[in-house]
Amino acid sequence: MSYHEVNFIEMRVIGCLMEKEITTPDQYPLSLNALVNACNQKSNREPVTQLSEIEVQGAVDALVARGLVTEINASHSRVSKYQHRFCNTEFSDLQLSPAETAIICLMFVRGAQTPGELRSRSGRLHSFQSRDEVEIALQSLQSKTGGPYVCLLPREPGKREQRYQECFCTESERPAASFSSDTSDEYTQQLEAKVKELEVQVEKLNERIHELENASGL
Repeated sequence: MSYHEVNFIEMRVIGCLMEKEITTPDQYPLSLNALVNACNQKSNREPVTQLSEIEVQGAVDALVARGLVTEINASHSRVSKYQHRFCNTEFSDLQLSPAETAIICLMFVRGAQTPGELRSRSGRLHSFQSRDEVEIALQSLQSKTGGPYVCLLPREPGKREQRYQECFCTESERPAASFSSDTSDEYTQQLEAKVKELEVQVEKLNERIHELENASGL
């Protein structure tokens, strides 16, 4: 796994290259400027970043040095462009199915996600016909030789589904997971509602106890 181990910025760079290769092949490979814009998109990115050109170039240079990204110098253009060699190429021993590729790409640009989220967000990358198909691909990524490439995270408070996370990013480089304010508010409201419900039940029990005491003459 060490060959494919990446830090957060490198993961975002590779994820963007994988995404654009599939969704906008006519604009791929990407120039540095296009890659910076792709990394900092406000949509389909979690967390949303404001990476500088220097930061992205540094990540690209490190990936080029390791053979995970290659630089293309076209004769008709002065601008260098970049394409990934992370998976599914003759230069990589990591070969993924279209479903597995979509999942890894989504995790690289959007972090840990539930099977339901992966299915709903995968439209332009791969069409999952059912949640079961997502689960099968996740299981395959867990059991592949050289893996696991994804892992199941502990259940979050107030959530029904558990999230899966890629296993490529070095733990020290991955941004700390945080609950969104919407999730926190929703969970707090659920707790408050439950407390009120219990308070009503306790009050009714107290009233019943008083009734029984009065009836028995205590």
